Amino acid sequence: MKLCTYSHPGTGAMRPGALTSDGAMIVDFGNVFADMLALIKGGDEAMAAARGLLDNAEMRVPLVDATLHAPVPVPEQIRDSMLFEKHVQQAMERIAIMRKPLLGPLLVKAGMIKVAPTWYQMPIYYKSNRFSVIGTGQDVLWPRYSQVMDFELEFGFFLGKGGKNIKAADARRHIFGLTIFNDFSARDAQSAEMQSMLGPCKGKDFDTGNAMGPFLVTMDEIGDPYALRMQARVNGETWCDSNSSTIHHTFEALLERVSADETLHAGEFFGSGTVGDGCGLEHGRFLKDGDVVELEVEKIGVLRNRVTRQK
Repeated sequence: MKLCTYSHPGTGAMRPGALTSDGAMIVDFGNVFADMLALIKGGDEAMAAARGLLDNAEMRVPLVDATLHAPVPVPEQIRDSMLFEKHVQQAMERIAIMRKPLLGPLLVKAGMIKVAPTWYQMPIYYKSNRFSVIGTGQDVLWPRYSQVMDFELEFGFFLGKGGKNIKAADARRHIFGLTIFNDFSARDAQSAEMQSMLGPCKGKDFDTGNAMGPFLVTMDEIGDPYALRMQARVNGETWCDSNSSTIHHTFEALLERVSADETLHAGEFFGSGTVGDGCGLEHGRFLKDGDVVELEVEKIGVLRNRVTRQK
């Protein structure tokens, strides 16, 4: 199923629902589930009820008349990671060039900028602000303390079943579904704070900085999560055309690491980190006021957001 959280003049507040197979209508789940978290946490019984509603629910809203919000407006937790080697390598090279314009290019050409061995040994992640989530079509408010804004082409999963010490071989059954994630970044703030050996902080944590959507697609509809075309466009210009097959650390490996002696809960979100070529930093280009960023991931849809400077 393609699940969503939506609003409509006839429904008032945000409500959970699912897209019909033809993509034209949203089937309303609001009379059965309080929100998307209730559906996710309800397990197999809730999913069976949702499938029944998809076939029989009387309340249907045309997609063109609805406003889509983040599939889960307030996740239980957000962890974002760095699972794509090409992004990590290229980002490090670009940072070296930006910080040392004369020496940096020489270091890159000599192959002296290398991904740390620790990155290959384990999936690296951090925790983000779960209260700053927005959906497709919403503006990203450029933080006043930043002059350098960037996007990040990611996808990620919501946990459908909690657990502790989850083994990679068993991890797939804990994954509820996938959505697109744009981890907008204030690069100048991020660069400054990361040099202190702690962070990221204000480089990531600002209102409207975490965009998700447009749908939360269940794993039975996704199939292989590591065979999805991933694209990023800015004002219609393609900046990235890649594939999730380039991932180095899998979601299953990530779950095994994160859950080591730590209890995870249904409704938590885990981002993949940026796919190679999937952000402006890697291209040496950044966003301008009013730019529209579109992230497209096969089988999930298009996540569209405009960045807007605050006065």
